[in-house]
Amino acid sequence: MSSLQKPPVGTSTVKWRFPAVHPEGQKFTAIAFGITLLATIVTKVLFWPMLGVTLWVAAFFRDPVRTTPIGDDLVVSPADGLITMIERVPVPRELVGDLGGEPMVRVSVFMSVFDVHINRTPIAGTIRQVVYISGKFLNADLDKASEENERQHFVVEGHDGRRIGFTQIAGLVARRIVGFVKVGDIVAVGQRVGLIRFGSRVDVFLPEGCVPQVALGQRAIAGETVLGRFDGAPVRGIAQ
Repeated sequence: MSSLQKPPVGTSTVKWRFPAVHPEGQKFTAIAFGITLLATIVTKVLFWPMLGVTLWVAAFFRDPVRTTPIGDDLVVSPADGLITMIERVPVPRELVGDLGGEPMVRVSVFMSVFDVHINRTPIAGTIRQVVYISGKFLNADLDKASEENERQHFVVEGHDGRRIGFTQIAGLVARRIVGFVKVGDIVAVGQRVGLIRFGSRVDVFLPEGCVPQVALGQRAIAGETVLGRFDGAPVRGIAQ
């Protein structure tokens, strides 16, 4: 086997590192810590419970480093969480102009309050659309949440012209969707594009020819899990 045919071999090791707190969450962590100090002045009994709340807030806004697979045929998960729905649905009316009017396969990733809430772009390319829509705060597990809840749509056009749409959906506890990018921005696959505070869902719309590479009940990792593959074979899963 020639050197060109040999699989790549790492030349160094990778060590675990403590996740940083995203700047969006630093002020909330500081506020929680300030309340902890004030509560301790009132009674020391509150110190440990409030310290626990402070640590949870910091953990909620954690922003771990992710290693993203690269390939023109890959669509990477934009969110951490549970794969709760995989079904062919009509394209949201706000995205019809960019994605077309034919039904598409929607993969839904539900984020609990314990998941990382930084969202990432599923492909590299140019941001073609960012649309924010105010709405309700129904349970994000409900199918109608995709049409009635507060949400923010993104469309990314890859270098090959393929377009992927994905939507941040606020949930029962979530009260704000935050975006980091705007129309015209050029993004790398797995780049951070926004977050949703305190539990929610992200829907990804896979175009014709892109086959889901996840199964219902599987857990996805933002920026790492391959959610779909063009011209790929479908996968099946077993809960065990």
